[in-house]
Amino acid sequence: MDGLDTLKARFLTAISAASDEAGLEEVRLAALGKKGEISLKMRDLGQMDPAQRQAAGAMLNVLKDEIDAALRAKKAALGDAALDERLRAEWLDVTLPARPRPQGTIHPVSQVMEELTAIFADMGFAVAEGPQVESDWYNFDALNIPPEHPARQEHDTFFMHRAEGDNRPPHVLRTHTSPVQIRALMAQGAPIRVIAPGRVYRMDMDQTHTPMFHQVEGLAIDRDISMANLKWVLEEFCRAYFEVDKVELRFRASHFPFTEPSAEVDIRYSSVGGQLKIGEGDKWMEILGSGMVHPKVLQAAGVDPDQWQGFAFGMGIDRIAMLKYGIPDLRAFFEADLRWLRHYGFSALDVPDLAGGLSA
Repeated sequence: MDGLDTLKARFLTAISAASDEAGLEEVRLAALGKKGEISLKMRDLGQMDPAQRQAAGAMLNVLKDEIDAALRAKKAALGDAALDERLRAEWLDVTLPARPRPQGTIHPVSQVMEELTAIFADMGFAVAEGPQVESDWYNFDALNIPPEHPARQEHDTFFMHRAEGDNRPPHVLRTHTSPVQIRALMAQGAPIRVIAPGRVYRMDMDQTHTPMFHQVEGLAIDRDISMANLKWVLEEFCRAYFEVDKVELRFRASHFPFTEPSAEVDIRYSSVGGQLKIGEGDKWMEILGSGMVHPKVLQAAGVDPDQWQGFAFGMGIDRIAMLKYGIPDLRAFFEADLRWLRHYGFSALDVPDLAGGLSA
């Protein structure tokens, strides 16, 4: 066909001169589009006799392939040039350190459990564990809690459902971790020094109580342990936990079925602008209960009370976490999401005044 060489040269020149992909697309449409020059010549083949059609069709197909190959090559070259330009413009220093990424943090209750475990470990206390579903005997009877005690009523304790005809002893969601002390005493005997951290359950719900919370209890049994040893252990714990050099504790006479004598323990503090300062001031706050282990509790665990004696104490982990990290409402531990935890950041707050609801 006449003029194919001229047509080829014109399109190859246009392809070579294209400076971007938009200009290259215009050349493609002019040559190979539905109304492009080469496409129109392909349509003219139907008007030729067979011999002419065969010869012209072969030449047009060769031309089409050459133009298409030139278009592809030019498009690749334009892409490479654009990438080179981008690399020059977007210089990257690969030796720079990576950008910091947000990381999760441990829940304050778990953090406090780790802290107090480490503190008591330094004083020789091992960690003891036990089941959260306890028999009535371990949870009450072995701890000298009489049948008429309010804690044994259904409005205070979660009792496990029993089918009709089930004659097994009653079981409850443990109301304290004291049953762990009984189990440890029965398994190890005296002397013994353990703490029992874990979840406990009571039917209570307000600013300072929840149906499920965390508690740690301590037990030390030996031949000549006294209340003076108890006071020293608690003072050392408070100094280490609250990170202060001086603490002052006050023991107030109280009553617990499993200790005799029994004492509530208060700690001296001050509150300025909603900020608590442990170890100074003229206010007192109750933080735990304690006492000398009752002889009947030792007997129930198979320990001779004429040969052995010791102390026990218990405190709410959630409660002391609130005091240290300035969290105003105990319910927030269980109803909050990660945004709430991030908001507090495990640092004392300047706004809430914990003394109003927590002080003795």
